[in-house]
Amino acid sequence: MDDMDFPTPDVDVESVTPDELKSQIDSGDEVTILDTRMESDYDEWRIDGANVESINVPYFEFLEDEIDDDVLERVPNDRDITALCAKGGASEYVAGALKERDYDVDHLEDGMNGWARIYEAVEVERYDGPGTLLQYQRPSSGCLGYFVYDDGDAAVIDPLRAFTDHYLEDAEKLGVDLQYAIDTHVHADHISGVRTLAAAGVEGVIPEASVDRGVTYADETTLVEDGDEFQVGDATIETIATPGHTSGMTSYLIGDSLLASGDGLFVESVARPDLEEGDDGAPEAATQLYESLQERVLTLPDDTLIGGAHYSDAAEPAADGTYTAPIGQLEAEMDALTMDEGEFAELILSDMPPRPANYEEIIPTNLGQQEATDDEAFELELGPNNCAASQESLAGD
Repeated sequence: MDDMDFPTPDVDVESVTPDELKSQIDSGDEVTILDTRMESDYDEWRIDGANVESINVPYFEFLEDEIDDDVLERVPNDRDITALCAKGGASEYVAGALKERDYDVDHLEDGMNGWARIYEAVEVERYDGPGTLLQYQRPSSGCLGYFVYDDGDAAVIDPLRAFTDHYLEDAEKLGVDLQYAIDTHVHADHISGVRTLAAAGVEGVIPEASVDRGVTYADETTLVEDGDEFQVGDATIETIATPGHTSGMTSYLIGDSLLASGDGLFVESVARPDLEEGDDGAPEAATQLYESLQERVLTLPDDTLIGGAHYSDAAEPAADGTYTAPIGQLEAEMDALTMDEGEFAELILSDMPPRPANYEEIIPTNLGQQEATDDEAFELELGPNNCAASQESLAGD
């Protein structure tokens, strides 16, 4: 919709940056959002939060000189409102139309595309291994990554292509050498940054098991198997095969303290098993996932932190603001982790959410079978991740 030419509002419309809006939400301010995108886009992906009221009124409802009263009645006039759209054009026009009618309204700069460029690093305070561990968070899609550094060295796990410069700049600011860029698996919801970082001189690392899916750049990266280790200063990163979400799904135990579990286990759910072999292969993958969780993950000490590659709106952050939790806590809160194999498979196959948007384009791009420009890659990954078996939390069930 933002490719249209909208008239310039006759009144000055203030804009709020994505970072400013995020800060308002994080501080607990009551935020009212008028989302002017089409209903289908809104239903798939929007800004939510406990202190966020989100209202969807598509932009075309405001295009008439005389806006219908029933449209205006859907927009609160007793509070500040932030209008948003996909890229910022439609929302500025709508905000102007409302401001002319004495509404207190601004609009989100660059729209949801700007929201998708927020990327924050939060220290994992409960990490008890050598060095320091950061969790990268992308609130627009729930993507998570990990950056461990110690004694001048660093590694990033599950980097995003859109934020390649971010990792290199962080390494420079911290005075460390980014040695490794590591993927847990072939992602279906975002474009991996491993190859882009490898082109910048970082050693790219992918699971050897993922090569069977048709990876075209295996000769340009380091292939890892179960039990392989990497050193980052005094911190050891141990490779642990945890197939199920995909056949090549691999977790990485960082400093014997946090398991970067990829899309195997999240703080609020477990992996969906249908993104590699589809519905027909999902039951076998569910069994494989059960075995990985029971034999490779839950056998770790109870105080080992779990840090997945994603979080959903149903996830609750820890006290330090990261989406991490001890294995013992997850086992106590998530019935799925104490079920027998049959019950587990039935549960996670029963009500899976829609598959990630554009996954049929993202997977071959991550395999290297097709190319995408930076702009095309960014557009492909807009939207929710939907990599868990459920949209609702399984913790506390």
